[in-house]
Amino acid sequence: MRRFRSRAPGPRTPVALAIPALLAVAFLMLPLIGILARTSWGDLGSHLTSPGTTQALKLSLLVSAWALGLSLILGVPLAWLLARVDFPGKAFVRSLVLLPMVLPPTVGGVALLMAFGRRGLVGPWLENTFGITLPFHTSGAVLAATFVAMPFLIISLEGALGGLHPRYEETAASLGASPVRVFFTITLPMVAPGLAAGAALTWARALGEFGATITFAGNLPGTTQTLPLQVYLLLQDNPEAATSVSLLLLAIAMVVLIALRGRWTGTPSTAATAPRPRGEEADPGHPADAPTARPVHTDPEPPQQGWPLRAEVTGFNQLTLDAEPGTTIAVVGPNGAGKTTLLRALLGLTPRAHAALRLGDLDVSSLPPHHRGVAWVPQDGALFPHLSALANTAYGLRARGVPRAEARRSAQKWLDRLGVGHLAARKPAEVSGGQAQRVALARALATRPRLLLLDEPLAALDQTTRAHVRHTLRTHLDTFGGVCLIVTHDPVEAISLADRVLVLEDGRALQDAPPSEVTRHPRSPWVARMMGRNAWPGTSAEDGLLFPGGGRLLIADPLPAGTPALAVIAPEAVSVHRDKPGGSPRNIWPGTVREITASGSRLRILITSPKAPDLVAEITPQAAAELGLADGVPVWTSIKATEATIVPL
Repeated sequence: MRRFRSRAPGPRTPVALAIPALLAVAFLMLPLIGILARTSWGDLGSHLTSPGTTQALKLSLLVSAWALGLSLILGVPLAWLLARVDFPGKAFVRSLVLLPMVLPPTVGGVALLMAFGRRGLVGPWLENTFGITLPFHTSGAVLAATFVAMPFLIISLEGALGGLHPRYEETAASLGASPVRVFFTITLPMVAPGLAAGAALTWARALGEFGATITFAGNLPGTTQTLPLQVYLLLQDNPEAATSVSLLLLAIAMVVLIALRGRWTGTPSTAATAPRPRGEEADPGHPADAPTARPVHTDPEPPQQGWPLRAEVTGFNQLTLDAEPGTTIAVVGPNGAGKTTLLRALLGLTPRAHAALRLGDLDVSSLPPHHRGVAWVPQDGALFPHLSALANTAYGLRARGVPRAEARRSAQKWLDRLGVGHLAARKPAEVSGGQAQRVALARALATRPRLLLLDEPLAALDQTTRAHVRHTLRTHLDTFGGVCLIVTHDPVEAISLADRVLVLEDGRALQDAPPSEVTRHPRSPWVARMMGRNAWPGTSAEDGLLFPGGGRLLIADPLPAGTPALAVIAPEAVSVHRDKPGGSPRNIWPGTVREITASGSRLRILITSPKAPDLVAEITPQAAAELGLADGVPVWTSIKATEATIVPL
């Protein structure tokens, strides 16, 4: 099959597809060319400035403006409802929205007449009660235009709302903003492209409405005779004038479409909502996350009132949390363990779990998120892209009624404390990942929350940036008067930031202990591996541990026989040999090297064996070179019985 050449990279366009596509373009172009060819250019000015045309144009602009206003008042809330709320009959409501777009316009006019006409369902009541008569009145033309045009606004805005991640609205609520404030200060500004696109399409469609208007409102000059209706009349008496007026409507429509440039759905800009690449700096001249950055202000914050935490969580998560003021708890566990669900339950944002939550003497279980005093920092920070760093930080204070000047002063102080005060005027897209996380933390701390929730706050940062932000976070958590929960997969974060480590699995707490205890005696294979240990589950026997797949680990202090247990072995306790070793080791297995990775100044060797579970050994690069280790090399491994720690499960 022949193909057309294309300047763009990728496959060439097949002729079988190109020819129908070109025919479609020609089919759409010919009517437009026909109008241009038949236009009497010499009489164009007189046709467009005739009294009938100018009167109809003014009426069309008036009707379309009112139709746009009604569509905004009614359509914006409906679009939000369809995008954000699940309710019975939602599919039916969406079908009602689409119905005017697929109905013949005259049928729409008949339907309006049967509803709002003098003999319609509500027409007599409107006339008798309020003296309002819609048919054959300008208000009837507005109603008809609104009926056929409002769906364009709803569909466009619903698409934009669907592309806006709810975390921005949820974060705003956690900062103390009411749902209405969130809608007007966060939601609408972030979906402004979709709203503008929908509004433009709605106005253009209302301007060109014909069928429903003439059927419901009639064709009365100066009252309901809009520009499209005048075109219809001119075709009978003055076709050249009809062509000129049609050209005017065509030009208006093309201007609207060109201005939109294809942004029909109005999806929020990816540049505004997407997190910045890891480690990216917006201003190389001011690398605020680098060691040479301007120093973090560590002036001690005045001690805050203590807010002990008492929480009974039910639903998917079933656990009890009890912590004193100033406690930092690291929440760890495999994917799907319920870590984020726990945070959202404490915020009151999920139906999957419910938290009976008490902060100090206050029971906030029944309060909405914006009244709980619980601040949340999502993984990417969720900074509001349309606000500067200063406005972001002041947002929670303004939502709580703090005067603007005072809120901005306090926000600037918090930005200074976290070393990003010089970025106050920048938008989130103009700062690096580490800087954005500091701003997000300043925004949360500025509201003086009773409970601080951090969902993997350092996950998207490179190692150098992570170390600096971790140090900043530790400094300010030391003066925090409430309880802080940090979801993390990083053992360094858990050990360096937390006073306790809460291990979750399937929504339940497996372990809640200091980091040192969790490191020495992890009760979860996943946590043991997260801490860099070998973790082998099995059943205790008289002299060791039996593995489910066969094999035995001999240990110095076995548990009672039949006890489910976990063997925890440090990688540095695993010896690697090319020949079968002799001497004191009681656990010796043959194996094969499957992977070699660097871990700081040492190498981690993954070894598989038919006699034992997969294990990781940690040795120096020099030892690996002397042994000639590489993928696929057969080796022997040995572990002393005293090197294995057994934890009952």
